[in-house]
Amino acid sequence: MRAQERHLRQSGSIPGFCGVTSALFCLVLLFGLPVHASVAVLVEQPYGGLSRINPAGHSAVYLDHVCAESPTKLRACREGELGVVLSRYDGIDQYDWLAMPLVSYLYAVDSPEQIPETMDRAGEILIRDAYRRAHLEAIAPDLEDGKAPPGNWYQLVGSSYDRTIYGFSVKTTPEQDAGLIAAFNDRKNVERYNGAFINCADFVRVTINRFYPHAIHRNFIGDFGITSPKSVARGLAHYSVKHPETGLQVFVIPQVKGEIPRSHAIQGVSESLLKKYGVPLIVLSPTTTAAIFVAYISHDRFAMPKNAPTLDLREAEAKNVAVAKPVVPSGRTVLTKGGAVVPAATATPGTVASPATANGVTEE
Repeated sequence: MRAQERHLRQSGSIPGFCGVTSALFCLVLLFGLPVHASVAVLVEQPYGGLSRINPAGHSAVYLDHVCAESPTKLRACREGELGVVLSRYDGIDQYDWLAMPLVSYLYAVDSPEQIPETMDRAGEILIRDAYRRAHLEAIAPDLEDGKAPPGNWYQLVGSSYDRTIYGFSVKTTPEQDAGLIAAFNDRKNVERYNGAFINCADFVRVTINRFYPHAIHRNFIGDFGITSPKSVARGLAHYSVKHPETGLQVFVIPQVKGEIPRSHAIQGVSESLLKKYGVPLIVLSPTTTAAIFVAYISHDRFAMPKNAPTLDLREAEAKNVAVAKPVVPSGRTVLTKGGAVVPAATATPGTVASPATANGVTEE
């Protein structure tokens, strides 16, 4: 477990824009309404020592009607399955992208009833390695001495132990989902990662554009051409304002409680420069600082949703909620403690999610 122990001593930071990966949504039943498939951008907070230098975090894609046959092969979901999280990684058996079931990606377990209530560093190492030994030996095999291998394989599981994750979900069709499955299964899956121009956020940008062409672009002003996780969310949110048929919904997956330090706020490129180096930049070059400030105000300012509906898979499992066709919060119905569906306006505290800000995308 040397690689994981080193990772934990460094407080979980990894190179480039992509931290340990992630992703999703609140399980809500819609009574008498059709259930739509969806694809979501997951924007994951940075954590650990490197987050002070590079606070961009990580980005991934979640699909609720597409599942993982293996970490490198996709298929349509079967009854009761919750979907897949896809992301681009650096240094995992030379693959460009890998696929993980939702619960495993978030908590390194197979089912919601196994999700721990709290987590510490030692437990995080053990639960991740146990999952690797059970499911990921093909891409992260034991060393000769039986210990866990080095590398970034730990990014595949347990993301919610290290950080809070925000989701921005839009509708998809069965035809679109099938097209994505065919495209990913047919194309070469060879590592292409580059922290500046072929990073995790670029993977998300290109994948979302498969469903909604030209929805997300590189931000050449606010992020100086570098795709960041925050700029991907901003792009999709702005696109959805112009195209309400996308059905944008937002949600939050909180970091698991426990002794592990809390993750930090997500920042874009120009935002990070101003907040961390604003004073020395003013001293060195007031003109440059002013240009960066204008770039931030006009093309990089965006806030993660506040009071968004919260994912709690443990709650959903405890209430025996049917999860064959999970959907993101609609703002129309929520579950009561007894599992019955009631109008959102009459819902009381303690329900699975509050839809008060289901579309609560705001600018700072």
